[in-house]
Amino acid sequence: MDMKYETERLALEILPDTKAAQTLKFYLDNRELFEEYEPEHGDEFYTEKYQKELLHCEYQMAVNSSLFRFWVYEKGNLGQIVGTVSLQNIKRGAFQSCELGYKFDQRFWGRGYAKESISKCLWIAFQELGLHRVEAQALKGNLHSKKLLYRLGFEPEGVRRQNVKIHGAWRDHELYALLSG
Repeated sequence: MDMKYETERLALEILPDTKAAQTLKFYLDNRELFEEYEPEHGDEFYTEKYQKELLHCEYQMAVNSSLFRFWVYEKGNLGQIVGTVSLQNIKRGAFQSCELGYKFDQRFWGRGYAKESISKCLWIAFQELGLHRVEAQALKGNLHSKKLLYRLGFEPEGVRRQNVKIHGAWRDHELYALLSG
């Protein structure tokens, strides 16, 4: 398993903690959008110190093959993160599955970057990691995410009721899955 991959237009990389300023800028630039769909982060999350610790932890998890978070850049512009795609909650044994996570800077929407980078991560999940199943979740009202999952070949499997507490309210998520070959 590599720490860096490329697609036709993008570079995907598991980042060392020295890139904390870049990840912080990514989160700050998209804070309002991301907070609409995620549990609340404390103010500490939006510090370079916290991002450095998070990157260090995620790097170690990649080394141990328990989580892979790829930060996405346009080729030739490694100064600005356009998104992130992760393979998380990796289960081995009889399951051979994981969950897909992703978020993209809204300034780069509509260019096909999410589909391109997620497709590469799905290839990694199925070909390199030998997984059988990749799951993804989308809030019921997140039409952009649901359309993307359909375009990637995911199929709906049901609803995880009151799955995540966001802004003080338990929210339902629709569950999607994609199986290997």
